[in-house]
Amino acid sequence: MQGKLPVTIPDILIMIVSLGLTLLSFFAAYIQPNKTARVSIEGLNQKWIFPLDAEETVMVPGPLGETVIRIREKEVWVESSPCANQTCVAMGRVKRGWVACLPNNVFFMVEGSNESANNPDRISW
Repeated sequence: MQGKLPVTIPDILIMIVSLGLTLLSFFAAYIQPNKTARVSIEGLNQKWIFPLDAEETVMVPGPLGETVIRIREKEVWVESSPCANQTCVAMGRVKRGWVACLPNNVFFMVEGSNESANNPDRISW
């Protein structure tokens, strides 16, 4: 028969390895362990990390004074800040995303997954 090539053992091994790598890539990309959300707070060369379900009040020092960040009921917010414009305080409570107090060099971000990760936030409405 002309035009038909025999399938050899190395060909079969290459197909099995290719299929295995494809499946491994799929599981690595789409099946991730459930990570709990955490809050990362930064200010004046210091960093704090707390789980989002913690109950914490953090006094973060900055060049203008202390910024008070609260974590409660899976929400994070800037309770008070010594900056003049108070934009960070006006941001309110967040469940995901980040807030920065630029005049006082304080920043926090909610990282990881939580139950509201796929829901629209306040800006979307």
